[in-house]
Amino acid sequence: MSAARIGILYSTRGPYGAIGRDCRDGAEFAMEELTAAGVAVEPVFADPAGEPARYIELARAMLREQGCRHIIGTITSAARKDLLPLVEKHDGLLWYMCPYEGFEANESVIYTGACPNQHLLPLFEHLVPRHGGRAYLAGANYVWGWEMNRLARELLLAAGGEVLGERCLPLEETDVARLVADIERRRPDFILNNLIGPASYAFFAAMQALAARDAAFRPEACPIVSCDLTECELGEIGPGVATGHLATACYFGSLATPENLAFKAAVARRWGGQRQISSFFAGAYTAVRLCVEAIVQLGDDDPVAVRGAITRAPHATVQGLLRIDARTNHAALPFHLGRINDDGGFDIIASRPAIAADPYLSGSRPARAAPHLRVVS
Repeated sequence: MSAARIGILYSTRGPYGAIGRDCRDGAEFAMEELTAAGVAVEPVFADPAGEPARYIELARAMLREQGCRHIIGTITSAARKDLLPLVEKHDGLLWYMCPYEGFEANESVIYTGACPNQHLLPLFEHLVPRHGGRAYLAGANYVWGWEMNRLARELLLAAGGEVLGERCLPLEETDVARLVADIERRRPDFILNNLIGPASYAFFAAMQALAARDAAFRPEACPIVSCDLTECELGEIGPGVATGHLATACYFGSLATPENLAFKAAVARRWGGQRQISSFFAGAYTAVRLCVEAIVQLGDDDPVAVRGAITRAPHATVQGLLRIDARTNHAALPFHLGRINDDGGFDIIASRPAIAADPYLSGSRPARAAPHLRVVS
């Protein structure tokens, strides 16, 4: 077959541009490696700059005019959901590798990012016994923030915990004074941060200032915990501002596996040894490799055939051995909990081996009377 054309659709500008730049870099790095190995692949890059209408416009061009049957991309759930009808209509396949709020399993999407039973449930399982169950929920004012806060509320109540307060902010809102004042007044055990972009960065800075005048809000006493914060955004927050706070991911650059050490060495040869690698970089890289290698194996880019090929056997990746469930199109993923350090990375403080995805939480909700959170399988 002729060179496979793969759409790469990430916003490298706008409120979540730092994430998009890491995604695009990871995808581009995979394409460079494949091309160097003699694989006939042609990337089609497009940048919606965080504008919702541009996602649809650019994806339509990829599917209709540019010969792409596969699109690797989108960051927000809003963008993914907007694209689904278009991808379905054109019999394409969308590769989505960001953590998300679950409650979706579409045959036109391959999900290699974590869903709540792979990030939020094990996070609370670790956190509540150590810090307590009195939480404050801060979220982005769209589907990710709404749904993550809803699930957190349900899980905490089931565990005998309590939600002391909840606020949602627009992605680009940097006036967080009322939010921080409410947290100071209510004095939670921890804060679940589902904010995105500038709102999240401003929040960390304001909480650092609060902790400087009240030791009860230092990270060791009242951690901010996130399910979507990675190395690529720590520079946006500022050196040392978020040190000590916690985040979950299916990959951290600090993983000491042989596969990751080799990957980091390859990235260092391309970008230099100071380049931090996030789960967004590694996830986009992995999605490209999975997609293109399946196409090469089949000699065909038919999305149905590709979907069948990648669900038949596990795949060796920088994130570990990756298995994609043919029923849900979701990957089984490891859970890692990282503590932000002063070097712009994460020290891993807890891990679990790959957890099978349960996007609808059909077998993963904690028992209502449980004294602490546990995953019920």
